[in-house]
Amino acid sequence: AVEQIGIEDFTKVELKVGTILSAEKHPKADRLLVSQVKLGSETRQIVSGIAKWYKPEEMVGKDVIVVCNLKPVKLRGVESQGMILAAGNDGDDLIVPVATGANSGCEVR
Repeated sequence: AVEQIGIEDFTKVELKVGTILSAEKHPKADRLLVSQVKLGSETRQIVSGIAKWYKPEEMVGKDVIVVCNLKPVKLRGVESQGMILAAGNDGDDLIVPVATGANSGCEVR
């Protein structure tokens, strides 16, 4: 069972709309994509485990929801500066929700 959190915990998560400017396969991991994501006036590199479901060229131009205040981590030697939200069931299907009509960098509430 997953521990429940209160609204005060959830409000600590910074969610913003980001536009995928470019994406490529990770050089050392078949399951990872390395994306450059525009978040308003800044661009961040985000590594995501979505290559099984999405080709790099399918991600370019998508407006996605990004968790912006995660600590940066290195995934197989490549720094990731956030997380692209995705939903799926037991690894069979995975959907990256798109934020159609929202401006890059706007907060998700």
